[in-house]
Amino acid sequence: MTLFLKLLLAHIIGDFFLQTKASVRQNETKKLRSPQLYLHIAIHFVLLFILVWDLSYWPLIVFIGTSHFIIDAIKLSIQTEKNKRLIFVLDQIFHLLSIVFAYYFFTDATIDLDVLSQPDTLLLIVCLIFLTRPASIIMKIIFSKWDIEALTKDNASLKDAGSYIGILERILVFIFIVVGHWEAVGFLITAKSVFRFGDLKESKHRKLTEYILIGTLISFGIAIIVALLFTYFVA
Repeated sequence: MTLFLKLLLAHIIGDFFLQTKASVRQNETKKLRSPQLYLHIAIHFVLLFILVWDLSYWPLIVFIGTSHFIIDAIKLSIQTEKNKRLIFVLDQIFHLLSIVFAYYFFTDATIDLDVLSQPDTLLLIVCLIFLTRPASIIMKIIFSKWDIEALTKDNASLKDAGSYIGILERILVFIFIVVGHWEAVGFLITAKSVFRFGDLKESKHRKLTEYILIGTLISFGIAIIVALLFTYFVA
């Protein structure tokens, strides 16, 4: 895996450390006519050669560098202000897929697909997926008996921020319990309480306080139950 990690490191350095905001803006404006685009690709080639440091892998390096250019060119051609975030995610996914493909195609490495069919792996995937949107939907159903919009109408927040916070906290709680660090769960609850305390104190809104408290307990409770079930079945 050393070679694969070097390829991944070259991508991370080239895309996130050696690419400035000014060059990104120029690429978005001039697209394929931007000199910064070709400089960006050249930097990737140099990084790959330096980190790999083995000329016998030149076909792999050429493939990754060329595919990086093609992916970036397509990204710049179809990217707009409205779809910029989605295109960025897809761009990074395709870059990673090209690295994975090149690594396994140009080396003797083999993909062990058996691990994906193992019950423990499948159970882990099911648990993590359940803790995202399905758990959020369950919580919305539970809260449907109250008029939540009326409680939060004067409390401006980022769009869907609550859902993302809930998903992240459930996944973190799940991970902490699975690895045997219950104290981290307590720390997470304390940290969230501290951040919420100021808002609740200023609002003096008992119903809102109860809503946040119930939501936190349900969210943590779901994550704890799922984690306990997972550890029970994989033990």
